[in-house]
Amino acid sequence: MTDILYQWPAGARFGARVAKERFYERTASTAALREKFVAEVNRISWAYKLAAETINLPGSSEVPEIEVIQLDAKANDISVQILASIDKAIPNPVIFEVHRDDAHGGSVRMTAAHKPAGSPAPKPNAYFSTGWMRSDTPRTSLPTAITMTALYSALIGPLTPLVHRPGESPAVTGERLDAVRRLEREISALERKLRSEPQLNRKVELRRELRAKQTELDQTR
Repeated sequence: MTDILYQWPAGARFGARVAKERFYERTASTAALREKFVAEVNRISWAYKLAAETINLPGSSEVPEIEVIQLDAKANDISVQILASIDKAIPNPVIFEVHRDDAHGGSVRMTAAHKPAGSPAPKPNAYFSTGWMRSDTPRTSLPTAITMTALYSALIGPLTPLVHRPGESPAVTGERLDAVRRLEREISALERKLRSEPQLNRKVELRRELRAKQTELDQTR
């Protein structure tokens, strides 16, 4: 994960405020989630629309365009359950900027789940995020890309634990992310077994399995 903020193109500015009720009335399946919207979200803005007509890059079925949604928090942060609910309502890939007020004049973090168009709605544990940065942090120009698909991969790449592979399709990237999550769970389980295993020969076997999984994880990333 890299702490980065992008300088979104002025020509792609959408700037539409969206009533939060539009999202939680359509996608909030529980009263608890609706209460989160009310308690945590001050404002939702459809800030930028990265599309063929705004940045002159051709879209694809997986990434027809990219939506940049700004969320202004009432307090310290906004829950991933809210991000997932908003993502569920928007069919295109989404990148979120979460803004909050603080003693330093405001801070912001960028967060997203890997969600090509047509894929299932992300689960709350699928989100990656930068750390919090001051709102006046210098922003970085968009990565160089010749298609919307390549731009999307380059934009969210710094948020994920993956090494960026130029030309890799969003579907393959999603498979790698799933594999990384699976391997991380398996490694954690092996580490717990290793700590509690009393027999030396079994410890040796577990260490061998653990090294093999760690090598597989490194190669998958």
